[in-house]
This record gives sequence, C-alpha cells and structure tokens, in this order.
Amino acid sequence: MVPMTPTMAWGVLCGLGLGLGLWSLAALLPRLTRPRLADRVAPYLVDVSDAAWELVQHTRTRRVPVVGALLDPALRALRAGTARMLGGTDAIAARLRQGASPLSVDEFRLRQVAWALGGLAAGTAVVIATSAQLPPVVAVAAPIVLGACGFVLRDQLLSRAITRRLARMAEELPTVLELLTLSLSAGEGIHDALRRVARSGSGELAAELGRVVAETGMGVPLATALGEASRAVRLPQFTRCVDAVVTALQRGTPVVEVLRAQADDARETGKRDLLEQAGKKEIGMLVPLVFLILPVTVLFAIFPGVVVLETGF
Repeated sequence: MVPMTPTMAWGVLCGLGLGLGLWSLAALLPRLTRPRLADRVAPYLVDVSDAAWELVQHTRTRRVPVVGALLDPALRALRAGTARMLGGTDAIAARLRQGASPLSVDEFRLRQVAWALGGLAAGTAVVIATSAQLPPVVAVAAPIVLGACGFVLRDQLLSRAITRRLARMAEELPTVLELLTLSLSAGEGIHDALRRVARSGSGELAAELGRVVAETGMGVPLATALGEASRAVRLPQFTRCVDAVVTALQRGTPVVEVLRAQADDARETGKRDLLEQAGKKEIGMLVPLVFLILPVTVLFAIFPGVVVLETGF
C-alpha cells in the first residue's frame, strides 16, 4: 500500500472541492419542469401546517442545492443533538431578539454547527499538510480544538452584535426622547408621537418604536407593547424610561415632563459612560508608553554616552 503524502492529501481535498463545485453549478441550472402545487402553496400555510413548514425549511436548505441535499440530514441531526446538549433555547431566542437577528433558534444552531465543522475541516487540513512534523497528540487535538473554537466564535459574534446594538441605542435614546417631548408639547398624543418618531427615525431605537406602533395598531395596549419591547431589548436606560412612561400613563400625570426628565437622565448617563471609557483608555495608553516609547527614549539618551565611553572619543 502506497503511503499518502501531503501532496496526495491536498490533491484529494482539491479534487473533492472541485467536484462539489461543478456539481453545484450544474444543479443551479434552471429546471425545465413546472413547480409542484405543494411547493407553491406551502409558504402560505406555514402558520397552520407543520408539513408546510417542514417543506419550506427543506427548500431553504437547498440554496446551494447539491451541498444542501447532501448535508441536510446530517446537519439536522447535529442541530438537534446540539440543542439537546446545550439547551437554553429560550435564552438563545432572547439574545437573537436583543440583537435584532433575522435568524431563528434552529438556524442559529445550524450555523454554529457549520462553523464547528469548518474549524474541524481546517484543523484536519492543517494536520494532513504537516502530518510528518506534528506529534500524534497535537494531530488529534488540533481539529477538535479548532472545531470548538469555531462553535464558540459564532456565539461570540452574536454577543458582539448585541453589545454594539445596545451601545447605538443608548446613544440614540436622549435624541428620541427629546423628539417625543417636542411632539407631545406640540399637542400630539402619545401614539401619534411614537408613530412620527418611528417613521422619521432611522436608528435601532426608532425601529423598536416602530414595532411598538405596529403592535398597538393590532390592538395590543400601549403599556403592554412598551413593556415587551423593554424586556426584549434589556437596555437599563430604556427600561427605566418605559417604566416611568407606563407609570405616568396609568396615573394620568403629564408624560411630557416625564420624558424631559428621562432625556436629561439619559444624557447624564451617557456622560458618565463616556468618562468611564476615557479612564479605561487612559490606562490602556500607559502600555505603549511604558513598554515602547519610554524604552526607546532611554535607549536614545544612553546609547551615545555608551558609544563614547567604549570608543574613547
């Protein structure tokens, strides 16, 4: 039996990739047959029929038709196993809602599994390319470690997206509150003010207010819609503002003064956060100052004297 060399291994991987690519391109060619009636009707019945939902989900997995058809059963099993082992479906759904992600929990788990498989494949390729130089323990552990890193990295990207979105909403909150105050002071009602800000705004907070307006248009009470939005976003400043507005609406107190006070508090909170960030950056700036700039300065100050002492000139 001829031993497999790294060149042969890379040839096998490249040939496999080329074959899958050509097969996928061939599968993307338009079909000559008409679509089935079930395929045309299923998107309109996903809310009332489990079979229609399964058919639509199965069709979505075939955006790259051949690869999707080949990997769909295995990926579904891996997704179900991951959900059973990790659990936390409600927590993942809340985080996806908080980050305004269009993915469902199943789609997010599927992408986590795909990232893990990608890390596993990358680790396997590295091991095959350098199999002669790596110890056996490293050769076995490297694909597993890279697969776990890919799985965790997808979760960290979601956490990073949530952090950035909450930071943008915290920056937008004072401006949105002032716009609501101006609309209410001009004589508009709270519903009209929210609708105006949601329609004219373009930020993350305006989009959340747009969802509140849409829910109130469907008959949901304003206090309930605002409470659900605050629980979904989980931004402390926004939660305090919603609680104050809901209390004012229930007690019949003027909402304008409440919003004005909340806008001032949001601006003060933003100033404190900015000062805290500046303090952290100031400490971080000491690292290049102490370890880079100061040694170079000392070197330039001492080196000429050392040269003079050694040469005698």
